Amino acid sequence: MKTELEKMRNEELYSFADPQVIASITRSQKLCAQFRMMSIHDDNYREILEELIPGIPKSSMICPPFHCDHGTGIVLGENVFINYNAVMLDSAYIRIGKNTKIGPNCQFYTPNHPMDYMERRKPQETGHPITIGEDCWLGGGVIVCPGVTIGNRCIIAAGSVVTKDIPDDSLAAGVPAVVKRNLKE
Repeated sequence: MKTELEKMRNEELYSFADPQVIASITRSQKLCAQFRMMSIHDDNYREILEELIPGIPKSSMICPPFHCDHGTGIVLGENVFINYNAVMLDSAYIRIGKNTKIGPNCQFYTPNHPMDYMERRKPQETGHPITIGEDCWLGGGVIVCPGVTIGNRCIIAAGSVVTKDIPDDSLAAGVPAVVKRNLKE
């Protein structure tokens, strides 16, 4: 039988009231609180960041303040830069490819609540992974919704809300974001 954390990572309905899930969120909240009070120049910046996001490459950077639900669901490639005030709700995995730049105030939402209002009253949800390709640039204030994949070498204009997949080499903008042009042309 799967644990609620295993269900959470496998896009299955899970209970966010489960003690293990609560412990994971509590751990992250405490680390995020410490992280918010520092700068990238503080002596223990890297130590806290690596505890919050295990396996983060040395070449990748997140500017505080930063918030995430677990931290353990965030997978970053080499040379990723994430600017101030990022929010990553990582009940499912959030994967960001190498050399990608994330502007300030970007938000990544993997949780999805039940559509039926009676089911929504229960402490349950599903999580759907977000994947951002390599060499992308997301402008400030971009929101990426559950289950979205953004291809390699994409630019997402500031303030866009990405609700559907974006193919490689695309410039996308708007609410909801739509492809405006192919960047290879």
